[in-house]
Amino acid sequence: MEARTHPTGETLYIDSTTGENGSKGPFYIVYHTERGDRQWGFFCSNCDTFDTAVDSMGRIQCNNCNNINKADVWDAAHE
Repeated sequence: MEARTHPTGETLYIDSTTGENGSKGPFYIVYHTERGDRQWGFFCSNCDTFDTAVDSMGRIQCNNCNNINKADVWDAAHE
């Protein structure tokens, strides 16, 4: 895992071997520790930022470049 410093000064660990596909590039899983025992969030590989959000439907979106991952499972009633 790659150690990166969050803008707040916290060291976080990016696992570039796992993640979710995005419209502009993959989102990699970020952990609190190098052991990978506690997930922190996601890292946008398109613009190299931790500034991402996940909604209640499981969609991941970068707040910086608008890279988006749509959830794999959805309820057709909402379409």
